[in-house]
Amino acid sequence: MSKATEGRIRVRPAAPDDVPLIASLIRELAEYERLSATVCVTEPLLTEALFGATRAAEAIVGCWDGEAVGFALFFPNFSTFLGRSGLYLEDLFVRPAARGRGIGRAMLKHLARLCGERGYGRMEWAVLDWNEPAIEFYKGLGASPLNDWTMFRLTGRALATLCEKA
Repeated sequence: MSKATEGRIRVRPAAPDDVPLIASLIRELAEYERLSATVCVTEPLLTEALFGATRAAEAIVGCWDGEAVGFALFFPNFSTFLGRSGLYLEDLFVRPAARGRGIGRAMLKHLARLCGERGYGRMEWAVLDWNEPAIEFYKGLGASPLNDWTMFRLTGRALATLCEKA
């Protein structure tokens, strides 16, 4: 990335005024991932999660020439093996028209610096197995896929059923 390109990119912490933008970007991400039907987030829910009394997550915004074109949403997790916290990247999205300019890389570098500042032992995330452009992008940064691991998730009725059995 050239110095001229770097000067056009800005990564900043999200502010409460960014909630409508982030909600819109979440919907765009869901459309890209073919998961639009699963999106339930509202601006009030997002405001509470990012800026409420008990923040559940943080977000950053990626800008190109002053225009917000991407976001990353993340939160701390913990590694029992490392005995240290880590950063879990829930979502990273850059609008298609702004891709290839280094914005995603700049946001990941920003998060890597946060890991260092906070003493985190790792940064991890999931990517859909069909998303080859993202997989190649992450590999190009030095990230390694965890092919020996399978993610599991409980939501909706399955989660409620387990609660009832407890």
